Amino acid sequence: MTRIVGHRGARNLWPENSLEGFRKTLELPVDAIEFDLHLTDAGELVVIHDAMLDRTVEGTGKVKALSPADRRATRLKGSQEPIPTLDEALALFACSRPLELHVELKADADGVAYEGIEALTAAAIRRHGLAERSLLTSFSLDVLAQCRRVAPEIGRLCSINAKSAEALGVTATITKAAELADIVAVEKTLLAAAFQDAVAIVSRERLCCWVLNEREELEYWLSQGVGWITSDNPALALVVRTGSRDTAA
Repeated sequence: MTRIVGHRGARNLWPENSLEGFRKTLELPVDAIEFDLHLTDAGELVVIHDAMLDRTVEGTGKVKALSPADRRATRLKGSQEPIPTLDEALALFACSRPLELHVELKADADGVAYEGIEALTAAAIRRHGLAERSLLTSFSLDVLAQCRRVAPEIGRLCSINAKSAEALGVTATITKAAELADIVAVEKTLLAAAFQDAVAIVSRERLCCWVLNEREELEYWLSQGVGWITSDNPALALVVRTGSRDTAA
């Protein structure tokens, strides 16, 4: 059965990458929750997608420049909560039902990977007893290779979009990703164009298609038998998945 991933929690339903959103997404029968990490200059691992605050936070500036006090004083747009830390998110998930966690390691505002973020993230995941339930994810093959070196026991997911596939091409990038990662997650337009090549390289069970938010595209990719679907609206994805099973029966 295709598994459903709540993207940034479920960002079309609740404030993205928020503890509130994670708590509410946990009430859905999703199979995994995806969220994003940055590393501040103060050494905090914080759960936020962008390297800049402006889009999702009532504030401006670089995420990496946040002090712990400033972070606690922030408020996510549409929420009364601050930007959560990785430890806060993992503490929530450690007490939840055992769904998978897709933990994406982001780069700074200049596109540079944070030094040491792989080991720091892995240590936090181990500290909360979540190594068996987690995947370290990145668009960067170099970051994933470092994840394998510092945390070989924690699974990995490689995300691929047009930018990350530009240097090698889509097929070669999928090939490299399949060597490094347990799951290869390809942006839906790229995957549609390269699907036959992709399934020749990696099994459908290891393929993830993202981000699917419309009923028609959800129905299509469910019919293709990919192992994973990532959605900003996992509630809809779950409804469509149930309907597809009923139709098949």
